[in-house]
Amino acid sequence: MATSKGVKRHLRSDFSLGGEQAEADPLLEAAFYDSGKFSSIKNQRNPHCFLIGRTGSGKSAILQHLEDQAPEHTIRINPEDLSLPYLLDLNVVQSLSNLGVHLDPFFIALWKHVLLVEIIRHRYSIDSPATKRNILTSLREAISRDTSKTAALDYLDQFGESFWCETDQRVKEITENFERSFDFDASAQLQLPGTTKITGAAKASRTSGSEIKSEEADRYQRIVNETQLARLNKMIAVLDEEILQSIQNFTYVVIDDLDRDWIDDDVANDLIRCLFRAVLDLQKVRHLKIVVALRSNIFEQLNFGSKTGGQEEKFRSLQIQMRWTRGELVKFADERARAASQIGEARAIQSIKDILPPTPRDGIKAIDYVLDRTLLRPRDLIAFLNECIGAATGRNRVRWADIDTAEISYSHQRLLALRDEWKPNFPGIERVIAVFNGAPAVMDQKEMGRRLTDAALLMAEPDFPGVMWMTELSRNMWNATSDEDWAAQHQEMVAFFYNLGVVGIRRPGRKTAFGHDQPDFATLSSNLNGSAAFVIHPMLRPALDTM
Repeated sequence: MATSKGVKRHLRSDFSLGGEQAEADPLLEAAFYDSGKFSSIKNQRNPHCFLIGRTGSGKSAILQHLEDQAPEHTIRINPEDLSLPYLLDLNVVQSLSNLGVHLDPFFIALWKHVLLVEIIRHRYSIDSPATKRNILTSLREAISRDTSKTAALDYLDQFGESFWCETDQRVKEITENFERSFDFDASAQLQLPGTTKITGAAKASRTSGSEIKSEEADRYQRIVNETQLARLNKMIAVLDEEILQSIQNFTYVVIDDLDRDWIDDDVANDLIRCLFRAVLDLQKVRHLKIVVALRSNIFEQLNFGSKTGGQEEKFRSLQIQMRWTRGELVKFADERARAASQIGEARAIQSIKDILPPTPRDGIKAIDYVLDRTLLRPRDLIAFLNECIGAATGRNRVRWADIDTAEISYSHQRLLALRDEWKPNFPGIERVIAVFNGAPAVMDQKEMGRRLTDAALLMAEPDFPGVMWMTELSRNMWNATSDEDWAAQHQEMVAFFYNLGVVGIRRPGRKTAFGHDQPDFATLSSNLNGSAAFVIHPMLRPALDTM
């Protein structure tokens, strides 16, 4: 810790281990740590293309690093540029969905259209009508003997001015074309006996006859199935053989933040699932890799099994789970500490241990104490360590007293972050977590059951916004019979808090299990019965004022 002149340098007020979010992290490039996941994503022959993990697990950092490493070969598609709320709010989409019409062909075609146009624009730097005409003319000459490929190019020619416009304009154009197909068909063909006239919004029939509605849905389904998938699929062949035919043209497409302000409903989940299907089809293009990052809880709701013809195993085989070991996080912190010292601290810091207290407390090393108070995510670790460093400003290293001071603020921040992470899916989640305020740090079944009952009873409060999801979550508690064991009644509720990271489960003689390192532990009833104890996660104890 001493300089060459023997003078110890103190931690400065501007010393930091970086930002918690990739887009605002000054140390991302200087201190990027690859646990192997980035290498898998960057590897052009590695098929893994779906980054699945919780908020703060490093998904965005990997995509940002990829873009920084290969800027000329990377396309970023921002969800806010896709007009997804516009699409989901369309009357035609909502009404067809309510009729039970299978919208997958349209959604898949939409994603393929967006991806193909973005790739072609990037490949040829198309930014004007003249450039587009010249490129399509050259391509047409190259494939003139293949009529199916020529027909595929005709499809692109249909999208004249929108080709070089912003992405959201192209999305709106293709959806408006889709909506107009129902205008035409409704006026020409779908005046069914006993029904009102079907408008361009594809409103459901007002008749109460289920047979008429079924016939109506079948006719609409045929329109949806006529989406331009055949020509789009042929364009994939053109992309592979004529546009990205060389390794020098290898292209990455990254899609992140699909879960930002996400609306959790069936249509929205279908739209994301169809993106995954489109990505799977585009893996046929040899010099293309599309990488999608998505939160774990949304990925689990995509229902691949029943809606993809049994392809769930394919999608899962292509995912990378963003989980970290304690050893990886220590190396991650070491890289951060070294990079931060080189940028502005003017002292040689080789590892995070050079900053933290050198002596264990109660047999626990400082870095282990810090890691115990995270969900083993980089964001948690950066946040806690930065709080510790801030508390130690002006000293040459962090003391245990500084960690204790930092922990209070950090805990409250993490509780708010947990709320923000889950409230789009579970409105009112902060009130549900609050049932553990003042709880013992370690609870037996009786105490845990009382807290779970308090959570379920929130449904009786008139201003509680989470009645729908809480009704589903607590159904086993209300429907339980007297002969059912404790686990049968409470397992779903326990698993919910376990997966959130609020509580862990401790079996006699075993280490406490938490959702971030043993995800399936709460799914086994045998782990909840008998003498199981339930442990408030150390990260949240100060914020929840646990005893």
